[in-house]
Amino acid sequence: MTAAASGARRALVTGASSGIGAAFARALAARGLDLVLVARTVPALEALATELRAAHGVTVDVIPADLADQAAPHAILDELAARGIEIGTLVNNAGFATYGELVTLAPERERDEVMVNVLAPQQLTRALLPAMLARRAGAIVNVASNAAFQPVPYMATYGATKAFLLSFSEALAEEVRGSGVRVLALCPGQTETPFFTGIDDARLGRARSPEQVVRTALRALDRGRVVIVDGIANTLLAQSARISPRWLTRRVAGIMQKPSAPANRPRSAG
Repeated sequence: MTAAASGARRALVTGASSGIGAAFARALAARGLDLVLVARTVPALEALATELRAAHGVTVDVIPADLADQAAPHAILDELAARGIEIGTLVNNAGFATYGELVTLAPERERDEVMVNVLAPQQLTRALLPAMLARRAGAIVNVASNAAFQPVPYMATYGATKAFLLSFSEALAEEVRGSGVRVLALCPGQTETPFFTGIDDARLGRARSPEQVVRTALRALDRGRVVIVDGIANTLLAQSARISPRWLTRRVAGIMQKPSAPANRPRSAG
């Protein structure tokens, strides 16, 4: 197998220890891709790596990293280079949200949110894209959110970071059109993951499973889609946000998202 072919068969998944990230790892391994799993939780990563090696006979590397650390993307890239690993598929899945009035939220946590949700995926994409272009093959999946289509009061930073990922993905997809590299913005709604622990289900509706979300994503990627919303109800919600007046969208979102108690509830995934 050539180096180019080897690189094309290796996927890097961030936030791979649970939820959508773990579901991506399982689905890609089932397709025969070797994997690099990145997250903070080493025992969970190692357990998943062992599972995938046994189930699919793929090579799985584990790189522990906290993407809130500004140096983490560079450390991951250095580790890939040291191990001689090329990446053909990048899944930028790691992310977390904070909840509450912005003025009440810890500034350090808000900074970390931007680091994990925006800067880390942007830096990993910029670093790994040139080799994909040189091979004329590759895929980048950025896990955005239905929140990307509208302002989200009381989750202001989170909504803005996901809007960045949506815009970034669409722009990049146009830049690389015809190059053999595919770019997809995946926009899930409520999903059965630790990310949504403690959220009022009545506000958000019925949750989708991580496996459903990943099936939606891979089907869209295979078809060359650039943006995909998971689930019919979430698709209708995203479309309504696009056609409704902005003032009405943010007013309704504010009413739905307003905390029922003064306590702020941080939420994280990956």
